Amino acid sequence: MRVEHEYDRGGALAYMAAWDVHRAKIMGRCEPTTGIEPFRRLVAQVMTTEPYASARRVFWVVDNGSSHRGNAAAERLRNDWPNATLVSLPVHASWLNQIEIYFSVIQRKVLTPNDFADLAEVEQRLLDFERRYEIAARPFE
Repeated sequence: MRVEHEYDRGGALAYMAAWDVHRAKIMGRCEPTTGIEPFRRLVAQVMTTEPYASARRVFWVVDNGSSHRGNAAAERLRNDWPNATLVSLPVHASWLNQIEIYFSVIQRKVLTPNDFADLAEVEQRLLDFERRYEIAARPFE
């Protein structure tokens, strides 16, 4: 990548995703920022589709991000989606969360090198990779 001496920061994009370990299904979305409402939109994206909408129980394994940490987050999820249960991992245990493995692949295969023209190109590449990843992904046993 060639970089001019006058660096122009193109902005930031938050990529959030949910990984169904039993079906090898990735569901992601790009948002301008992180937070409670973007996380709620990701949850709604997943929970309004089958088989999650009609499932008896859906477990959401999450890290300690501020938008989905603690009792308040668990209660919000339960109020929005009665069949959903929030499971928070211990601090410094991201290696237990399967989506973190996917995010590390994203970092190596999609975001490096970071020679994107704009945020729209970053978003398109992330969503394209998501579809391609599912072709090779296998359920976790």
